[in-house]
Amino acid sequence: MIGRLNHIGIATPSIEDSVAMYKDLMGATSATEKRAMPDQGVWVSFVDLPNSQIELIEPYGENSPIHAFLEKNPKGGQHHVCFEVPDIYVARDEMKAKGATVLGEPRIGAHGTLIIFIHPKNMGGVLVELMETPKEAH
Repeated sequence: MIGRLNHIGIATPSIEDSVAMYKDLMGATSATEKRAMPDQGVWVSFVDLPNSQIELIEPYGENSPIHAFLEKNPKGGQHHVCFEVPDIYVARDEMKAKGATVLGEPRIGAHGTLIIFIHPKNMGGVLVELMETPKEAH
């Protein structure tokens, strides 16, 4: 079921500062424009890597789910890892059948494809995002 690693999600108090860090310290050459995802309560930008991406997420609005993470980790840090799956509904049902806690229902994520999250208690302490492989990737 598990596919390729799509991205690592990094929570940050400032996408601009984080993009600068990845460019200045790590030599990244490409990042997407910062854009709002109000329904998810985040700003998002992707730093492109040769084999994957880093998703930078910053709180958007007072009810952002990232606020609690940043209260515990004021400088930011790894928030989640994202793996591709061929069919999000099949993946959701398989995860539930195996006893995993699926957080919410499938919804459109930052790549414009369906996503779900699996609770860290089922994944060795790591929040895991499952993302339906984008159709253009085939």
